[in-house]
Amino acid sequence: MADDTPLLLFADQLGTRFHSGDHAHREVVLVESAAAMRRRRYHRQKLHIVLSALRHAAADLGERATLLRTETYREALRAVGRPVLVHEPTSHAAEAFVHALREEGLVADVLPTPAFALPRAEFRDWAGERTRFLMEDFYRDQRRRFDVLMDGPHPVGGRWNLDAENREPPPKGKQTLGVPDPYRPREDDIDERVRADLDAADYPTVGSDGARRFAVTPAEADRALRRFIEHRLPTFGRYEDAMLAGDWAMSHSLLSVPLNLGVLDPLRVAEAAESAYRAGHVGLAAAEGFIRQVLGWREYMWHLYWHFGPDYTDANALRAKRPLPEWWRDLDAEAVSARCLSDALAGVRDRGWVHHIPRLMLLGNHALQRGYSPAELTEWFATAFVDGFAWVMPPNVVGMSQHADGGRLATKPYASGGAYINRMSDYCRGCPYRPTSRVGDDACPYTAGYWAWVHRHRAALERNHRTARAVASMGRLADLDAVLEQERHRDRF
Repeated sequence: MADDTPLLLFADQLGTRFHSGDHAHREVVLVESAAAMRRRRYHRQKLHIVLSALRHAAADLGERATLLRTETYREALRAVGRPVLVHEPTSHAAEAFVHALREEGLVADVLPTPAFALPRAEFRDWAGERTRFLMEDFYRDQRRRFDVLMDGPHPVGGRWNLDAENREPPPKGKQTLGVPDPYRPREDDIDERVRADLDAADYPTVGSDGARRFAVTPAEADRALRRFIEHRLPTFGRYEDAMLAGDWAMSHSLLSVPLNLGVLDPLRVAEAAESAYRAGHVGLAAAEGFIRQVLGWREYMWHLYWHFGPDYTDANALRAKRPLPEWWRDLDAEAVSARCLSDALAGVRDRGWVHHIPRLMLLGNHALQRGYSPAELTEWFATAFVDGFAWVMPPNVVGMSQHADGGRLATKPYASGGAYINRMSDYCRGCPYRPTSRVGDDACPYTAGYWAWVHRHRAALERNHRTARAVASMGRLADLDAVLEQERHRDRF
């Protein structure tokens, strides 16, 4: 490959490892494509983050960078005037596009992506002929492969999984965890220009504008990581599944955005958490729980996205076909009475982000119970969340949240009634619905909706040993007919 071949970086490939080493001498081409931003109804803050990240990368690269603002990527590459190098892109559509560009002579070669710890080829070897996948198997192999939280061949502390210590409800009587705030970047002239450009553009958006909350440069990502490790990781594991209405971030890291933009190396993140544990700064459960998210779950989702293929989003084992309601698409939190669901929608509206339990057990749980289309839901999560990219959501939504793949990814659907929400949050206090009520004006939409969902899918659920008990319990409900009739006509939540 010619030494002067430019390197094209997509908007989620902005870290230094993408353009250093063997590529440290190359011109770097960055593209702002108006067509790409106009194609879907993205969250306003997501567009801000992507444009800010691109423009900051161009500023950091200085004379090495050529930032092109064009209608399409193809138009930009034709303006370059010679073929470019690219790293493996992060979606099936982008991969097909890159192959088309290569056939047209606009792309010279495709390089392996350094965005993840485990290369795609090595995952293919690991997957082999497997038809069922367990994240635990993958996670343990990741720990061994990269020697993270290991004492020789054994896991530190003698246990691989400390989830049992990381499932505590929020502390009683507290409105917040009382931990130091997450890192907050300082907006600069680039952000000011981005905001002005978005105000003038005709891109279809949803959600509120707001000050940038997430790191978009390598330097910001380093500061965000340090602050999390030093001030927030010690309480992360214990309350990682808990929710408090007055504490939107809890002890979460807010590192998903810089990780997904490529400006933060996942292996470095895992090693920082391990170093904090070995230095006695944090407990093992906190370190292990966080490393499990980054080196385990996140990498697992990336590789399963590719392994399952582009048709995976068509999976619909539970035959859920209802379109997303207008209030959901518009993030109209005021249209919802249930305090937990309203707060989750407001969080997406105001920040483009809520942590993984509101995503799974409030938003995803509601969608599962009400039979919303998994494909529509996947698209919504990918566009309405600031950390949502095409590869992130299919396995998380289709597989984990909606069980639409029939169990290829998760062994059971993640459905629950109001009791779970009441145990793991403070939302039920002050809510017009009661988590224990199944029928009547105060019937919790999650509790009543859960039993209507179990009844609708009872044949499939009773064949699964992890959900068969729910079907048996449903048979003992004296008011089941009333619940089913009520939920059949429910139009408010």
